[in-house]
Amino acid sequence: MTQNSKSADDVQLVQQLKEKVNNIKLEIAKVIIGQDEIIDQLLISLLSKGHCLLVGVPGLAKTLLIKTLAEVMDLKFSRIQFTPDLMPSDITGTEILDEDQTTRRRNFRFIPGPVFANIILADEINRTPPKTQAALLEAMQEHKVTIAGVTYQLPEPFFVLATQNPIEQEGTYPLPEAQLDRFMFNLWLDYPSYQEEVKVVQTTTSEYKADLKKVISANELIEFQELVRKVPVAENVIEFAVKISNMTRPVNGVSPKYIKDWIMWGAGPRASQYLILAAKTRAVIQGRFTPNIDDVKKAMLPVLRHRIITNFSAEAEGIKSLDVIERLSKEF
Repeated sequence: MTQNSKSADDVQLVQQLKEKVNNIKLEIAKVIIGQDEIIDQLLISLLSKGHCLLVGVPGLAKTLLIKTLAEVMDLKFSRIQFTPDLMPSDITGTEILDEDQTTRRRNFRFIPGPVFANIILADEINRTPPKTQAALLEAMQEHKVTIAGVTYQLPEPFFVLATQNPIEQEGTYPLPEAQLDRFMFNLWLDYPSYQEEVKVVQTTTSEYKADLKKVISANELIEFQELVRKVPVAENVIEFAVKISNMTRPVNGVSPKYIKDWIMWGAGPRASQYLILAAKTRAVIQGRFTPNIDDVKKAMLPVLRHRIITNFSAEAEGIKSLDVIERLSKEF
């Protein structure tokens, strides 16, 4: 295949992706009212091979949103309800002693856990202790799990979409920074508007039942993920993303004074990578062939919110990471 025909195929794929994304949104809208920006960010995360953390008080349809997204994709879906007594083996799987009925020989046999799926809904992930939370670390980073010294590859594509209640609520365990950093986006769901809530109540208290159609297959999704990686990015856009991450680090000599005063830890290199991937994906799903600086700016909040750790001085002044990001974005 010539270079020109490859380029033509990619151009056609960009158009196909734009249509698929629009169809996915139409299907989700049959069940979820509003939350357009959250849905956009979820799709960007999936197409970028990233994991997503949704935070919000109970009753905002976090779980329903993820289940609906999984339903419109022809992918294997698995839900894990995180509870204080959940064990790591309940997630990854366990070995059992199996006896051959013919030879009477006993061997260990691995029974895969719910993590062996394409889309994992880690429901209320912060209601389980850190030991169990850590069971997802290897899976999220390397798409594999190791049990009793044997490594098992997870199916592709593989996403963890986790929901979390605000840590101020009863019975929650804060996620460690190492695990938070595995999530591409940290998305906060707000209460619906008055009109949206009226629609929610009308729909959910009637006989209405949505008929959801499958829009995208596993192979198509993998092809679109590869397309995102091929998208060219101008050097100044990459430099802009790296500059943003650098500015959040108090040890950096060029960081503003408020960063040095309020921030304990800034964003690492993974933040720069995710800013560019999010920018690429946002451009492609809008039918554009390269991202610009505005695309990077749009990704700042969900990418940086959980990667900037404020110190005691910031807490004393009521400053949160969100305030720091908003102030930082105004400087560019």
